Amino acid sequence: MNTRAHIHEEVFTATPDEIFALLYTPSAIRQWWGATRVITMPQPDGFWCAAWGESEDNPDYTSSATIEVFEPPQRLVLVDYKYVARAGGLPFDADFKVEFLITPLSDGVSLRVTQDGFPAGEEGDAFLDSCDVGWRETFKGIRRFISQ
Repeated sequence: MNTRAHIHEEVFTATPDEIFALLYTPSAIRQWWGATRVITMPQPDGFWCAAWGESEDNPDYTSSATIEVFEPPQRLVLVDYKYVARAGGLPFDADFKVEFLITPLSDGVSLRVTQDGFPAGEEGDAFLDSCDVGWRETFKGIRRFISQ
């Protein structure tokens, strides 16, 4: 299946270790991503799971993935995504892969996220557009978290 990717990159005033840790630490993820519950097993073949919504038994939506690559403090890759909303699943078949890449700079670090696996056809357009907005908001949340 032909796919396309979304890439978002920003510079943060933090160390590579600080940025990497906030990508897998449940208490940090809850704060910068606004998740209600998060569980991770930060290691290769580990897992990354988050849920949103007040009801633990019937959350608004959940997202889970397998940690394919865990290379502190520079690279984290999530694969085998499962995404379910109370209203149902995605309106298309997807095999998402999300890579976080941290590059040290003289004045901080660059955090780059590449989310690949969006269908090349128009059926993925709306979800791709919402992910663009979502990653911008997510990075704002990371920035707020770092400044605490």
